[in-house]
Amino acid sequence: MSAPQKNLLVIGGGISGITVALEAAEAGYEVILIEKSPSLGGRVAQMNLYFPKLCPPFCGLEINYRRLRSNPKIKVLTLAEVTQITGEPKNYIAGIELKPRFVNEKCTACNDCIAACPIERANPYNYGLDQTKAIYLPHEMAMPMRYAIDPAVCPGVSCGKCLAACKYQAIDLKMKPQTLELKVGAVVYATGWKPYPAEKIDNLGYGKIKNVVTNVIMERLSAPNGPTQGKILRPSDQKPIESAAFVQCAGSRDENHLPYCSAVCCLASLKQAKYVRTQYPEAKLFMFYIDVRTPGRMEDFFERVKAETGVTLIKGKVAKVTEEAGTGRVTVEAEDTATGRKRRETVDLVVLATGMMPEAPAHLPIELGRDEFGFFVAANGVPGPVAAGAAKRPADVANSIQDATGAALKAIQVIGPQVGPQVGPQV
Repeated sequence: MSAPQKNLLVIGGGISGITVALEAAEAGYEVILIEKSPSLGGRVAQMNLYFPKLCPPFCGLEINYRRLRSNPKIKVLTLAEVTQITGEPKNYIAGIELKPRFVNEKCTACNDCIAACPIERANPYNYGLDQTKAIYLPHEMAMPMRYAIDPAVCPGVSCGKCLAACKYQAIDLKMKPQTLELKVGAVVYATGWKPYPAEKIDNLGYGKIKNVVTNVIMERLSAPNGPTQGKILRPSDQKPIESAAFVQCAGSRDENHLPYCSAVCCLASLKQAKYVRTQYPEAKLFMFYIDVRTPGRMEDFFERVKAETGVTLIKGKVAKVTEEAGTGRVTVEAEDTATGRKRRETVDLVVLATGMMPEAPAHLPIELGRDEFGFFVAANGVPGPVAAGAAKRPADVANSIQDATGAALKAIQVIGPQVGPQVGPQV
């Protein structure tokens, strides 16, 4: 048997995976951090503002990016996926597939290639609300700060216009996939979450009514680097809005969809109500809810939003969402359980608070336990893979960071203390 490995493989480059990597590396351990997309940051990088300070996500991410760049113990692999893991704790062998980026380290993000590229594709960073070229930068704060080419739409060498435009020889249209075999001592799954597909909720109109959006799309509509440069506009005609309705538990706490509470949706909708009021102080806002859940110190935020003039909270599960003929406005119908009366409100924009689902694929190279909803469940007292953040349960950014710090410690405990001289204060 080979000597025990003293390094970690962290799968997932969102806020949880980044935190695990940094905490372990700063404790002296080698870390390989892999991310399947072209850049780090995960869904946090797609937010406008996040709790508890309501600051832009790139404030926190840039600090972490700087720590990653300056730490020689961390190796970051993007466009990378684990294909298999064999072995046991302290002696895993991981197979990694590196998909071609078609752009090498010489890239300076000068933008000449984008000007030359004739092909467009839907922009996943903005949930398809706008387009990028086939060669693209994931976003302006991407790490690595390097373009990538989408092979699903790029014609390759038969076009070659980006290749001709690049004066740094940074584009390689013949780049091939690569496979790596890594020996690691511990594995951490920080695979994150994805929004519940709102098109499955027939009565709420998503996908059929243009002015019905989801909460994750609302983050992009509100963000300065979003498809509307942060101006909240009706998707149907790009007009300013005068009213909006927030529909809570869109598919959550529903045995036909997600039977659990996703924990963060109420606060997200209250935050997004503030987005609207900041841009449109006179806008009329309605929030339809089953229960408003704002645990801990966030209760104060709820009380502040609820007290604002023009904000109406209605306790009742929405039964139907329909489009008003000829205007693009949207009517929301629910029973107000406080009064026992039906409530109908017609607004310019409806935002569905869809729940959180685990992002992890159905089949993993090495399994952790899972609960009935697909979230990872650790086996108490049994060494093995470790899970972190929203891969374990619905969680906000702050709780994901806390959990990831604990996951780093658990992974370190799996592989044991480093051997060699310890650096510390001399007595």
